[in-house]
Amino acid sequence: MTRHPKTENPSVSVPALTVVGPVFATVLAVALPAWGQQFVDQTSTRFPTIAEYTNQCTLVDLDGDGDKDIVFANGQSYSTLGALLKPRVYINNGAGVFADETDARAAGITGCFRGVEAGDVDRDGDWDLVLAQDFNRRPLLLINNGAGVFSDQTVTRLPNITMSSARAQFGDIDNDGDLDLLFCNSGTTRFAATGRPRLFINDGAGVYADASTAQFPSTNLAEQMDCVFGDVDNDLDLDFHVGTRASAANSSQLWLNNGTGGFSRLATFVTDATCYSYDFGDIEGDGDLDLIGVNAGPTNTELLLRNNGAGTSWTAVSSQISPNPTVDDNDSRFIDFDNDGDLDLLVAALGGPDRIYRNTGAGIFAQLTTGILPAITDSSLDIKVGDVTGDGKPDIITAQGESGAFQNRIYINTGPVDTIKPTIQLVEQVPSRTTGPWVVRTEVFDGITSDRGYDDDGVFLVYTVNGGKPQTVEMRWSGNSLWRGVIPAGLPACATVEYFVRALDVSGNIANSPLKSFVVGGSCGIPGDFDGNGVVDGADLATLLNGWGAGGVADLNGDGTTDAQDMAILLNNFG
Repeated sequence: MTRHPKTENPSVSVPALTVVGPVFATVLAVALPAWGQQFVDQTSTRFPTIAEYTNQCTLVDLDGDGDKDIVFANGQSYSTLGALLKPRVYINNGAGVFADETDARAAGITGCFRGVEAGDVDRDGDWDLVLAQDFNRRPLLLINNGAGVFSDQTVTRLPNITMSSARAQFGDIDNDGDLDLLFCNSGTTRFAATGRPRLFINDGAGVYADASTAQFPSTNLAEQMDCVFGDVDNDLDLDFHVGTRASAANSSQLWLNNGTGGFSRLATFVTDATCYSYDFGDIEGDGDLDLIGVNAGPTNTELLLRNNGAGTSWTAVSSQISPNPTVDDNDSRFIDFDNDGDLDLLVAALGGPDRIYRNTGAGIFAQLTTGILPAITDSSLDIKVGDVTGDGKPDIITAQGESGAFQNRIYINTGPVDTIKPTIQLVEQVPSRTTGPWVVRTEVFDGITSDRGYDDDGVFLVYTVNGGKPQTVEMRWSGNSLWRGVIPAGLPACATVEYFVRALDVSGNIANSPLKSFVVGGSCGIPGDFDGNGVVDGADLATLLNGWGAGGVADLNGDGTTDAQDMAILLNNFG
């Protein structure tokens, strides 16, 4: 995606370490904010009045103007197919006021849509959309023309496979630089037991093939309600979780990636049931992704799972959510609403008020019943967080369906501005003495969670060659909290490359990772000895001067030009 950093040039060469860890509170009870109701319901002034059965939504800049638009996945009826509905496209005017532009941007598209996600499937720099459908219908793939107008290219890009799917997710499972697709699939309906999750593999141009059973040997799994990517074992590839609403005999599953896009199921995982949604987040700031399952615990309570750091053992710590009532909940999201550096918890409820819990910093959550979130009783099936007004404060969007008035809602944040920098949790170490291009992946956390990671304003890979001029590469989102960048081939043999990651969020906060380095492979000689005679002399100086201003053999630091920096390297080795 094209990014427009707000406050700083990402190519600045001095990588000050500014990674910020969580701030830990010492008591459970914390004073409520002095500014009164923090999240204000402004639905009537910011949203169109459209009463439709909405299942899920996503916040994404569809038209490339720098603000967040919204797409709602609409699908009529609960257990039987109802009227086919449009996926609603709400366009932001830049100040968080939305207009329904569905007919202009997604003309003629209807279905029974349970999920919508965004990803750049053809790597042309804009966000495309996938729509998951229920009742054994084909999912839809909508391609963006760059201005936020979509065409249905399902027939030419997706396998001809029908599904009953509650959710779809984008992620680069095989580290080849393009976005693959994961689907829930339960069979004839999303409540059936005859379907299996599906992986579709991208060919690099946005055309997909069904993954082989060797790559993903899944079997039937009943009542799949959710799927989500995440790097649970901190090896910089995407694992995933599939959540079910079925009984304990058909419990949810965690699948681990072997690094090349082949998956094996974790044999021992926490038993759950009645689940509607799972979400990843680092609840205690120890650097790994934990899990919350909404309705996944006994008697429809929340199931909070703590990761052992390797993704192989998960401990239920649901008692750390207080209270944890027996309520029909549907979704959750983590958000640092009080700007103290840890992830607080939002829960979307059906038939009751949505709930918000403050984190002590240690992954212990206490509900706040006044002063933060309006106590509005509606039927929230999905909840998202993101800054839609551009004021540096994450707002809340809810999708309404199944019962009630079907009016999707927006809550504007009047609390503190986000002043905490992203946490660059992991940066891939490139092996020395290798040949390019060189892939670098990174994992970045911040004060909100979503299926597309934090609320970013760009992630960049900054590198130098032999101490030369810094070069900047925009890293591409590759699933959940992972980004991927490539240092191009063609660097001089034996050159020393130093690099770091720079991450920006939409509030203008910037973090830099520690510096890493590697040595380029190839036959190593003396830098500047162009004729290979074992000494840097006048002949080599002539070669450099003859190549002045151009790349090639005289470009000693790999920045694309022969200039004074290359001259300095040569003179340093002269004689």
